[in-house]
Amino acid sequence: MKKAESNTSKNEKPAPVAPGPAASAAPVALAGPTPEQIEELKTRASRADENWDRLLRTTADFENFKKRAARERIETAQSAAAAVIQKLLPVLDHIEMAQASAQSAHSSRQSEAAAEGDELASLQAGIAMIQEQLKTVLTETGIEEIDATGKPFDPALHEAVSQMESSEIPEGHVVQQLRKGYKLKERLLRPATVIVAKKPAAAA
Repeated sequence: MKKAESNTSKNEKPAPVAPGPAASAAPVALAGPTPEQIEELKTRASRADENWDRLLRTTADFENFKKRAARERIETAQSAAAAVIQKLLPVLDHIEMAQASAQSAHSSRQSEAAAEGDELASLQAGIAMIQEQLKTVLTETGIEEIDATGKPFDPALHEAVSQMESSEIPEGHVVQQLRKGYKLKERLLRPATVIVAKKPAAAA
C-alpha cells in the first residue's frame, strides 16, 4: 500500500500556482542624465548661441558690403561721367561765345545787304541748334547749370575773380557772371566765375 501511494504521488504533477503580487515584475526606473551629459548639453547650447551670433554678424556684414559696393559703383560711374563732361564744357563755352559773336555781328550789320544778313542768321541758327542739342545731352546725364547772376555769393558754387561797385545790386551779390558753373547731381563740376558787388565808395 505504501508503494502504491508513493507511485501515485510520483506520477501526479503539482498544480500550477497563480502568480501573486509578489511574483509580478517590478517596474524599471528610468535613469536621469548624468552630470557629464548635462555639462555636454550646456556646452553644445553655448556653441549654438555663438554660431547663431556669428551668422547674424556675417549676414549684416554682407548686407553692408552689398550696399557699399553698389554705392561705389554709382560713384565710379559718376566720376567717369564727370570726367567726360568736364571735357565737353569748354566746347559748350566756345559755342556760346560764337553765338554771342554772331548775334553782335548781326546787330551791327543790319544795314548791309539782305543776303549777308540771311547767311549770318542761318549761321546763328545752326550754332543755336548745336548748343541746344549739347545742352539736352548734358541735361539727360544729370548736368545742372548754375545761374549765379543777381544771387548771393556762395563760395561753394561760385568763384569770385573781382569786385565791382554797384548801387543797384546788394553788396555780396553777384553783379556779373563771366562763366557758367555746372553740377552733376550734387557734385560740383565747375564753379561759376563771377564778379561780386560791393558798396560804392562814398562821394568826396
